[in-house]
Amino acid sequence: MPETVINDVARYMTEVGARARAAARAMARADTAAKNAALAAIAGDLDRRRDALGQANAADLEAGAAKGLDAALLDRLELTPARIDAMIDGLAQIAALPDPIGAITDLNYRPSGIQVGRMRVPLGVVGIIYESRPNVTADAAALCLKSGNAAVLRGGSEAFASNQAIADSVRAGLVAAGLPADAVQVLQTTDRAAVGAMITCPEYIDVIIPRGGKGLIERISRDARVPVIKHLDGICHVYIDDRADLDKALAVALNAKTQRLGTCNTMETLLVAEGVAAQILPRLAAAMTEKGIELRGCERTRALVDGVAAATDADWDTEYLGPILAVRVVADMDAAIHHIESHGSHHTDSIITQDYGRARRFLREVDSSSVMVNASTRFADGFEYGLGAEIGISTDKFHARGPVGLEGLTSQKFVVLGDGQVRT
Repeated sequence: MPETVINDVARYMTEVGARARAAARAMARADTAAKNAALAAIAGDLDRRRDALGQANAADLEAGAAKGLDAALLDRLELTPARIDAMIDGLAQIAALPDPIGAITDLNYRPSGIQVGRMRVPLGVVGIIYESRPNVTADAAALCLKSGNAAVLRGGSEAFASNQAIADSVRAGLVAAGLPADAVQVLQTTDRAAVGAMITCPEYIDVIIPRGGKGLIERISRDARVPVIKHLDGICHVYIDDRADLDKALAVALNAKTQRLGTCNTMETLLVAEGVAAQILPRLAAAMTEKGIELRGCERTRALVDGVAAATDADWDTEYLGPILAVRVVADMDAAIHHIESHGSHHTDSIITQDYGRARRFLREVDSSSVMVNASTRFADGFEYGLGAEIGISTDKFHARGPVGLEGLTSQKFVVLGDGQVRT
C-alpha cells in the first residue's frame, strides 16, 4: 500500500486523536466476549492473507536493502512464515488471558461500614511509536484491544507496507466483532511531524510507548508532554560465578548472545569470576567464534584467549545489537554487581551459579527490570513471561517495569461500596 500524501499533518493528527478518544470510550465498556471475538477475527484474517502480508513485507525488505539497512535491521524487519505464525499465536494467547478490566481487588470494610477497593480500568488512548518490526503492529493492537484501550500506532517508514497490511486485518477484525474500527489506527504517513503531534497532545493521547533506537527514545523522552513508558538501552549481562556449573554456563551464555542478535534482551557483556575464567573462557570463546561473534576483552581475558580484541571503555557501555560481545574477568560477585550498576541499563541481568545464597543476593541487589538465575537473558519477553505478548519493556520504576503486558496497560481507581453511610 503506497503512503497517503497528507498535506496538513497537524489537522490529520487532530482528526486521528479525536477518533481515538471517541473509540476509547467505546472500548472501555466493551465486554470480554466482544474483545476476544475481535482477536480471533484478526488472527483468522492474518492467516487468510499470508500472501498479501508476504508481498508487502518483500516490498519493504527490497526498499530497505536498497537504502543500505544493515543485516540486523533487515532481520528485525522480516516477516517470515514463522513470525506470522507467532503473531497469530500471540493473538490467541492474549484472547485466552483473563480480562483485567473491571477486576476489583483489595476490597475491605472500613469502621464506617463502607467497603473500599481498587478497580482495574483502561489507560485510555495509547500511542505507540516503533521502528522496524512489523509484528509490533499486531502485538500492540491486540494488547491495547484486550485491555480496553484505543491505540494510535506509528511504525517506521522501513516497514510501512507491512504495517498497513497488518492494519487491514486489525480493522477487519474489529468491525467483525462490532467494535469501532478507529480503536486501532495505524498512521498512514511517515512524516516526522506526526510523531511530534503524538507526543504533545495529552488531550487525545494518555501515554506514549516508544520502541526503537536510542535516538528515537531520547527525543521522545525529552520532548513529550504525554507520560512515556520506555527503556533506552538493553545492555544486558551474564555473570558466571565461580560456583557455576560450567556446562550450564556455556549453554546459557551462548544462547543469551547468539539466539538472536538484534534484540534488547540479548547479552552484550559477559562477566566471568576469576576462579573459573581459565576453565570456561577458552570454551566460550571457541563456541562464540564458531557462531561468528567477535570478542572484545579486558587484559585478563586476552591473556587467557588468543585473538581477542582489546575492549575500550566504550565497549562496556554499548548495546551492539550485532555479533560483538564484551568480556571482562572480575574478582567476584561484588565486582560483577559493581560493573552491572556502573555500566548496565537496568534491563536484564543473569547470574549462573549453584550457590543458593549468592543467587538470592544477586536477585536482591541487582536493580534491573528483570533479574535471572541460571537462565538466558533472552527470556525477558512478554511471551516467555506468560503475558501473551508485550508492548515493550520498561526500565522505569513508574508506572510499569519489565515487559509491559495487559496489566501494564491499565490503571486503577478506588471504588467505594456503601449502604447509605454518611461521614460524621
